[in-house]
Amino acid sequence: MSDKRYTDIYQRALRDPEGFWAEAAEDVHWDRRWSRVLDDSRPPFYRWFAGGALNTCYNALDVHVEQGHGDRPALIYDSPVTDGGKVFTYAELRDAVATFAGALRNHGVAAGDRVIIYMPMVPEAVVAMLACARLGAVHSVVFGGFAANELATRIDDARPKVIVSASCGIEVNRIIEYKPLLDEAIRLAKHKPGTCLVLQRPQAEAAMTAGRDVDWNEAVAAAEPAPCVSVAATDPLYILYTSGTTGQPKGIVRDNGGHAVALKWSMKNIYGVDAGEVYWAASDVGWVVGHSYIVYAPLLKGCTTVLYEGKPVGTPDPGAFWRVISQHDVRVLFTAPTAFRAIKKEDPDGTHVRKHDLSRFRTLFLAGERCDPDTLLWARELLDVPVIDHWWQTETGWPIAANCMGIAPLPVKPGSPTRAVPGYDVRVLDDAGNDLPAGEMGSITVKLPLPPGCLPTLWNNEEGYRRAYLEQHPGYYVTSDGGYCDEDGYLWIMGRIDDVINVAGHRLSTGAMEEVLAAHPAVAECAVLGVADALKGQLPLGLIVVKAGVETTEETLVPELVSLVREKIGPVADFKQALMVKRLPKTRSGKILRGTVRSMADGTPYKAPATIDDPAILDEIREDLGRLGYPKG
Repeated sequence: MSDKRYTDIYQRALRDPEGFWAEAAEDVHWDRRWSRVLDDSRPPFYRWFAGGALNTCYNALDVHVEQGHGDRPALIYDSPVTDGGKVFTYAELRDAVATFAGALRNHGVAAGDRVIIYMPMVPEAVVAMLACARLGAVHSVVFGGFAANELATRIDDARPKVIVSASCGIEVNRIIEYKPLLDEAIRLAKHKPGTCLVLQRPQAEAAMTAGRDVDWNEAVAAAEPAPCVSVAATDPLYILYTSGTTGQPKGIVRDNGGHAVALKWSMKNIYGVDAGEVYWAASDVGWVVGHSYIVYAPLLKGCTTVLYEGKPVGTPDPGAFWRVISQHDVRVLFTAPTAFRAIKKEDPDGTHVRKHDLSRFRTLFLAGERCDPDTLLWARELLDVPVIDHWWQTETGWPIAANCMGIAPLPVKPGSPTRAVPGYDVRVLDDAGNDLPAGEMGSITVKLPLPPGCLPTLWNNEEGYRRAYLEQHPGYYVTSDGGYCDEDGYLWIMGRIDDVINVAGHRLSTGAMEEVLAAHPAVAECAVLGVADALKGQLPLGLIVVKAGVETTEETLVPELVSLVREKIGPVADFKQALMVKRLPKTRSGKILRGTVRSMADGTPYKAPATIDDPAILDEIREDLGRLGYPKG
């Protein structure tokens, strides 16, 4: 029965996308209705709700206050790193946003201007984002603590009128001062912003530059509340930079109209969350998950959203997530598998779960890095709720494939993000652009047009958009992920296309090998990458992190893992080498830096990504690789 409901809705979105999304758009407040649901006059550059006008901030805040929900909690700020927190009602958040919008307006910000936001996980970051939306300005959030040269490239690309920042961010055991990084970035950048609005935090006071820097509180005290400015549905709401293969960041553009429609639709239909319920995306506002599911989607839906300034472990222990869920009555949590692997490593038996009341917690969603079945099954057994792996990208802004809990929950297949979400026509193609049959691995693509909410282009770089995403298979958006679709229509995302390795002519998925390794009872997390081999082209190499409290050695564990891969995948995988490491090198959003480690092993030039969580880890990995004689020769 549930399968039929999902299929009917999915097929309707495929058959009549304009009718489907026009119906969804009725749930959004429009200042002016659209003249065309889908503007297909310039393929492959499609636009949704052309001719329409709205304000995203109005839809996220004012509309709920006007409907009588001003006293409903909108934002819960929970900060174990400062031992603080605060709850904002919809009315309080609207007023704070309107006043800060007035402060931005006082410093010359108007519709279409860009504002860079370089802040930690504090309520003011959310206020600044929504204040830009209120004015029709375009925000570009840069992850707080990003290196100065990376921030400088974003300043030069976005050319902001104002930068909003804070004196510092707070990690588990250190303070990261932002202002010196910001000052250096402005020195390096060709474009110089007129004003920097700086939030002074008590943990570190920033030195202010006369004539340019303005204290946040002083700016707010001098401001009058600003009203919402109506903008075109096709006008940009924000730019979010993602690393490009050329080293130049790509500015993903998100529009106002399609974004509001898709994200509001997703809250009930994908996540199964209703207005008034507490929803928590444990991410950062610097990433797409923070944009979509800490700030915009929950507030558009009228939910209560959690802004968490902490970690899954160490703030103070592996029970941090359970404490937040219990304390704030969280019904649905969305986080990265890497967070759960960290919890599992520190507390494999789940003793901390039993210290908290999770009886009202309903669903766990995982995304951001491929979720190995072992982690999913561990979480499901521990929490006794559905654990939903789903898949999407910075570029799409919302899920491509998921088990849609608000439509019709389907049987879970651990390792698969279930099926394509209504609106996405997902195809698996071979190198020549032909559809592949069930079970055959290829390039995962989405047939154009992409649904509302996805990127319509790159900032000031239409040709770059075409080249990066549309050229390889004309008529399709290329995700750069590889995988296959099974006979039940379930998608299997096996990792980036680059993570498919070629061993003596056999194309093998490193993701499949990781799945096998992760199932070993001693393994907390792992990564497999293909390293150069003179004879076979490439050979797989495993990096293994052992669970806390497990007593084993490399000499004991590696033969067991080699045997497991041989049994589950076969001798063709040629998996013979692995290293026990203290930790895996990752970005701050939890993605494992397989490409960087591969370059280290191969002895080819590499540059540590700006998003790396801790650069010192590369020295550890280089030492570990040396034990196996890498780089060879």
